[in-house]
Amino acid sequence: MKAPHVMACIDGSNYAETVSDAAIWASQRMEVPLSFVHVLDRNQAPSQFDPRGNIGLGSREHLLEELASLDEQRGKLAQEHGRLMLSAARERAEAAGIAEVETRQRNGELVEALVEIEEESRLVVLGKRGESAEAAPEHMGSNLERVIRGLHRPILVVPETFTSPSRYLIAFDGGPTTRKMVELLAERPLLRGLECHLVLVGADTDEHREQLAWAEKKLAPTSSAVHTRIIAGEVEKVLCDYQREHAIELLVMGAYGHSRIRQFLVGSTTTAMIRRAQSPLLLLR
Repeated sequence: MKAPHVMACIDGSNYAETVSDAAIWASQRMEVPLSFVHVLDRNQAPSQFDPRGNIGLGSREHLLEELASLDEQRGKLAQEHGRLMLSAARERAEAAGIAEVETRQRNGELVEALVEIEEESRLVVLGKRGESAEAAPEHMGSNLERVIRGLHRPILVVPETFTSPSRYLIAFDGGPTTRKMVELLAERPLLRGLECHLVLVGADTDEHREQLAWAEKKLAPTSSAVHTRIIAGEVEKVLCDYQREHAIELLVMGAYGHSRIRQFLVGSTTTAMIRRAQSPLLLLR
């Protein structure tokens, strides 16, 4: 089995360079190889012409042949475009000092293609939107939620710009999922040495203070500093306001899953946070 690596998914959108930069950063932090993946969606850009009409059989067959030829040409152009994008990404990574860089092009549906190779990855990096998505600021790519739900690896979702973070915010509630997140971050090198902010949205109770104290103790040895806060209010607003107030460059939260935090950090709130985010989001299970 191949060594685990950072898997960066690129396409023809404006996010390709951002995804590449974020993946390069993660690869260097984790000291694992980097793999760039481009998936040619078989359902993308289908022929729009419907030959079923009141035309002669010979004419219809001729048109079908012409359409098949055009589809084949489009397919070849898409493959070549993908290879050029992968080559540019490889050169960008090598220029940044990454020694082990792999590129791969796959055909099929995006989620299925990524599921097939997720066992080889330690982290998946995706753009907030793909090349076929709308450009509205809060619009989320149509495939993104399906990828997040379908994969079981940590996923880094990046906006149109990326800078190496110096501080990160963990959306923490003390439940099993977020405790597992804290343990994972304490064990792995991705965010080691950065400033950590632990925010629990809820009532200021002894139980919540004890939960934050546990998380602080776990993260203190591998963080430059750990700050803890308990804030009452609506989760999405509290997290966004705190992140903006403290100029935090990376948000860490639970992905879609099963636990008592579902009403807070999964489902609609996860989707809303991805849509609103102006900074990268690291989604963990």
